[in-house]
Formats: sequence, structure tokens, C-alpha cells
Amino acid sequence: MLTRIDHLMICVPDLERGMEQYTRLGFNIHVGGVHPGKGTHNALAYNDADYVELLAIHDEAEAKAAAAWSASGTPLPAFIAAGGGIRYVVLQSDDLAGDVTAMRERGVDVSDAMDGARRTPSGSEMQWKLAVLGPRNPLPIFFIQHVTPLEERRAQVGAAGSHPNGVHALERAYVVVPDAEAAAATYSKVLGLAQPPLQRGTVIMSNMAVFQVGPTGLGIVQPYDQGPAADALERRGPGPFQALYRTASMGAAARWMQVHGIAPLPRGVRNTGEQAMLATPDLAGGAYIGFVGPE
Repeated sequence: MLTRIDHLMICVPDLERGMEQYTRLGFNIHVGGVHPGKGTHNALAYNDADYVELLAIHDEAEAKAAAAWSASGTPLPAFIAAGGGIRYVVLQSDDLAGDVTAMRERGVDVSDAMDGARRTPSGSEMQWKLAVLGPRNPLPIFFIQHVTPLEERRAQVGAAGSHPNGVHALERAYVVVPDAEAAAATYSKVLGLAQPPLQRGTVIMSNMAVFQVGPTGLGIVQPYDQGPAADALERRGPGPFQALYRTASMGAAARWMQVHGIAPLPRGVRNTGEQAMLATPDLAGGAYIGFVGPE
């Protein structure tokens, strides 16, 4: 079954520059390694059970030939050239072959489970299995089942977790669409989850259908007024645009950013009554990155 959002793939033009940006935002981020045959390399910031992935191209010819990174319809180099940001929401499975079978029984166009790997700077190989959606269901999500255990993966990036911004978990990822009701029906079929009713999002100024996947939420949103979602839809078109991370201390996050030259982030009040603050795409590699938690 699908157990949670495993991570978000945030694509940036330059990995070192992206790491600098996320360090300033308070993430403890480390070089991850290269993806053999894909022309890409990444950096990772581990939370308790999920992680942030920054991905960039290191071999353009190899990346252009790697169709696996083009399932959304836009080749990776073109996606990055258009500003980058969150390209895929990656959902974790504890039985990927079984989930693929179940999706096909629901009429979903999805690949077989394929082997994937990343080679770390130390020469170790992290392994997983993945499945991607086909052209009849071109959603910006794919599915992963890790072969290498979490603790072994965390050990490859030095001091995993313990972020200065206090972040410990991804709470929700958001995908902006022109019609949330229609899109949510498609996501419901693909995920095998009941279609949730629309609710009003007050920080992203959108109506949203939030699918709960384990402890994480996947929000399918349609703007009702100007705000982050409307900006993303106008600037880049439909797709993932924002992540919301839970922090142990909003104040600690804000102080770290201020010390590192980031002006106070704009704040809003969620429909839960909590305050959230939001880093804009110019600060976060083309993505909106939100923070929520106690002061």
C-alpha cells in the first residue's frame, strides 16, 4: 500500500547554489550522489521519516536521453530552464508490485516496478524500485519502494536531521490545477483513495482537496484569489508548487534565516488556525516552501 509522501523532487539549475539556498533556509543538507544513466546528481536533507531532495543536471547529453525523468511531458532540461521547482511528488509504497497491480485493476496507466539506484560520493549504492505513470495518466507523481533501509540511507549524508530551522516532517505537498474537483477525481482513481471534499485554504488562497496518505497530505488546489497557487499556475502552469514542513519552533527558523540574510518571511493563518510562514521561489530553488509549528 501507499504509506506516505516519501519526498519531493525539487529541480534546480545548479546543485551547489541550491544547497546554499536551502542551508540559508535552515536545512541540514548534504551531497547525495549521482544517478547512473540519468545525467543527474542530488543533495538530500533528511527529516524523521521523509526528506528534501534537490536535483540538478550534471551531464546534459545524458539527461536529455533519460526518458524516465520526462514522464510529466516536459523534459527535465526544459523544466529547469523554465525556472525549476518541485517536479514530482514521490509516494512511498511498502509493496510496489502489489500497488502497480491494484492501479492497473482500476484502469490506471502505470509502468512495471523498475530498479533505481544512486551512487554516493563514498561509492556506496542506494537502491530502490520505482513505477511511473503512463501518458493516459500524466500526473506529477511517481511511486517508490526503498530497497536500502532508511537508517543506512541517512548514514550516507553525515548528520541527518537536526535542522537549524527545527523541521522534522513534511506535513503536506500541494499541486495546483485549473479545476480541483475534476483533478481530484483522477487522483482518487490513481491513488485508490476516496475523493475528499473541497475545503478553503487561506494561506495559498485556494480551494483544495487533500488526500491523506499516511501521516502526509497531498493537496490538489484551485486558486480562488491571488496568492502562491495563482502565481504558480500563471507562471508555470499546473503542477506541484509548494511543500509545507512542520517545525519544532517557528521562532528558531525565523532567527536562523534572519542571521543568514533572509528578511522575515510573510505569514498567514491556516484554516486550522495555525500561523504559517512561506519562503518564495526566489529563495527556494523555484518552489514555495512553508513552515508551520509552535513559536
